[in-house]
Amino acid sequence: MIRNIFVFLHRWVGLLMAVFLVIVGLTGSLLAFHHELDHVFAPQFYATPRPGVPPLDLATLMERAPPIPHARIIGAQWNGIDQAEINYQPEKNPETGKPYDLGFTQFYINPWTGAEVGRRTIGDYSKSSNFMRFIYKLHVALLVSGPGTLILGIVAVLWTLDCFNGFYLTLPVSLSGFWRKWKTAWVIKRGAGAYRLNLDLHRASGLWLWPILFIFAWSSVMFNLRPLYDWTMSRFMQHSSIIEEAMKLKDLPQRTAKATPSLGPRAALEAAQRLAAERAKTLGHAEPEPLMFAYMDKMGVYIYAARSSAPRDGFLEERPSLVTIDGDTGAPADVPLLRLAEKQELVDRWLVALHVAGVFGLQYKIFVCVLGLVITMLSATGVYIWWKKRKARRFRKKQGVSAPPLEATPGE
Repeated sequence: MIRNIFVFLHRWVGLLMAVFLVIVGLTGSLLAFHHELDHVFAPQFYATPRPGVPPLDLATLMERAPPIPHARIIGAQWNGIDQAEINYQPEKNPETGKPYDLGFTQFYINPWTGAEVGRRTIGDYSKSSNFMRFIYKLHVALLVSGPGTLILGIVAVLWTLDCFNGFYLTLPVSLSGFWRKWKTAWVIKRGAGAYRLNLDLHRASGLWLWPILFIFAWSSVMFNLRPLYDWTMSRFMQHSSIIEEAMKLKDLPQRTAKATPSLGPRAALEAAQRLAAERAKTLGHAEPEPLMFAYMDKMGVYIYAARSSAPRDGFLEERPSLVTIDGDTGAPADVPLLRLAEKQELVDRWLVALHVAGVFGLQYKIFVCVLGLVITMLSATGVYIWWKKRKARRFRKKQGVSAPPLEATPGE
């Protein structure tokens, strides 16, 4: 009786999740090679690499960027070795009180010359150059921020719970000959018919890949339902909630906003780089590599992010080093809210890295790409098994034959 309840839950929860898991599986498969595929669909936004020629520094790129009407330059960042981006902040239209529409949201330049290579508007999916942005938005929010994120969060919770339910349903009903019976759940029978092949693919794939499927399901909860994730993790280990930490900081004195800093971008960047280099030397690390530099007018500070140049060896890379300096004096500025990024738990960092294929190099990227297809296959085979059993039950009912007890197989 209890087992039949779990079969019922697995069946209908699986059907409820099927469409969503197909979407996130296929899009996730593509996102494993996001950067490489963006080169294919938007090659105009990338410069031709110049081996042996150092790129311009961020301050020079900001100085060479063209002026845009009703906007000011607030920063620059690297998006890989062959792409740099200038960040423009639109001014407010005095008539409407809203920011001017600049006609773009991303402005790319050649890292070696500072010349413009292209502009892109996030959310404009009518152009092929935004294909990978479309895939990303579909993957993380079903193209609708807010409701889409919540829906995927709920699906992630159901997926996580169903991981345990599906595993339980592969276990033999009786303990007699347990290992001999369970062994069949781990293999795909050769020469089997369509139904048995789908059942074996569904069951065996789920068993062999169970740990990584659980990791992807639970990390999806972390991305989409962070309060639930933090609450659950705190019940099993010492785990701090980023959201709770952020709420505590709201009562602290805030820095005064300032639209224009006294310190220019070049002088500010040099001051931030010196501070970052001193911190790295203290820790025994090499001088960090620049990632991003920007002025935050709401706090009156420059923020500089750099990446450690230490080799990764396929494991987690060092957290980006964040340096904030006063926009007028260049002195170190304490911004508690920004320090939250440095408090991320090790288990959270691993979940993120495993989910986005940020560790173990090309081999793991290929694995994640294939895993996305496997997730799609698990959903498809589950629906097929349900359809076949439903068809069989209707046939028996039509013939007036009493239906046998439900089989305890996953994906029913």
